[in-house]
Amino acid sequence: MLELKGCFTAVITPFLDGKPDLAAFRKIVRAQIKAGINGLVPCGSTGEAATLTEEEYLDVIKIAVEEAKGKVPVMPGVGTNSTARSVEMIGKVEKLGVDGALAIVPYYNKPTQDGMLAHFSELAGNTRLPVVLYNVPGRTGVNMPPATALALRKKFGNIVGIKEASGNLDQVSEIVNGADKDFAVMSGDDSLTLPMMSVGARGVISVVSNVVPGEMVRLCGLFLKGETEEARKIHHRLFGLIKTLFAETNPIPVKYAMHLMGYCAPDLRLPLTVLSGKRREAVKEALLAAGITLAK
Repeated sequence: MLELKGCFTAVITPFLDGKPDLAAFRKIVRAQIKAGINGLVPCGSTGEAATLTEEEYLDVIKIAVEEAKGKVPVMPGVGTNSTARSVEMIGKVEKLGVDGALAIVPYYNKPTQDGMLAHFSELAGNTRLPVVLYNVPGRTGVNMPPATALALRKKFGNIVGIKEASGNLDQVSEIVNGADKDFAVMSGDDSLTLPMMSVGARGVISVVSNVVPGEMVRLCGLFLKGETEEARKIHHRLFGLIKTLFAETNPIPVKYAMHLMGYCAPDLRLPLTVLSGKRREAVKEALLAAGITLAK
C-alpha cells in the first residue's frame, strides 16, 4: 500500500553523451534508499520526463522498481497534456510493478475545471494504482483549486493525495479541511515543506533530497513526531541551499550539484542547458555550507 508520508525524492535522470546514464541513475537510487528516503518519484518534472522517449522512460522506471525491491514505494510521473496518452502510460507503468502514479495537471492546453475533472476521471478510472494529483500552476499555466481536488477524491477512492506546488498555504488549508483523513497533501515546494506541514501536509515530494536525502527525511520525521523545533532548525539550516538549487529552472541547478558530488554529468536535454557559469560557484558554496562533501 502506498503511504504518502515523509520525504519522497523527485529523482533526476542523469544523461551522458545524449542518452540516459542508467548506471548513474542506479547509483543515485541506491544512495537514496540507503539514506532512508520514504519514496521515489522517477520521471517527473525533475526527471525531465517530457524529453524522454517512451523506451527511455520505461527503462528508468524499471531500474527504480528493481532497486527499490519493495523496500520503498516507487511512484513515477505519468501525466502529459494528452488524456489518452496519460491513460496509456499509466497502464504501462502499472505492468512494471510501481506502487502509485503522480499525474500532473495537463500543461499548455490550460483546461477548464470541467476538463480537469474529466481528465483525471479517465486516469483514475483506468487503473488500479493509487493516483496522486500534481498541481503546479507555475509550469502548467492553470491552477487546480481545492474544490476540484476534493471532488476527484470524493469520486475516486484511488485518488489518494495531491502534490501541492501552488505556493498557496490557504489552498493547502482548504484541501486539508475538506478532505477525509486518508487523503494526503504533500508539499511540492522544498522551501515550503515546513510551513505546509504546519497546516496539515504530511511531507514533501522533494528536489533538494536528491542532494540531502537524510536531512529532508529527518525534517519531515521530526515534524510528524511533534519535534517541531528541531524540524525548524533543519529548515533554516537548509534554506540557503534550497534557494540556490532553484536559482535557475529545475532541474538545472540540482543536476550541477549532483555533478559536483560525483554522481553524474551535469548534462540536461534541450531546451534545458547546463547551469550558467555565474551560478556554479554559488552552488558549490551552498553545498559546502550545508556540510556536503564534494567529489575530487
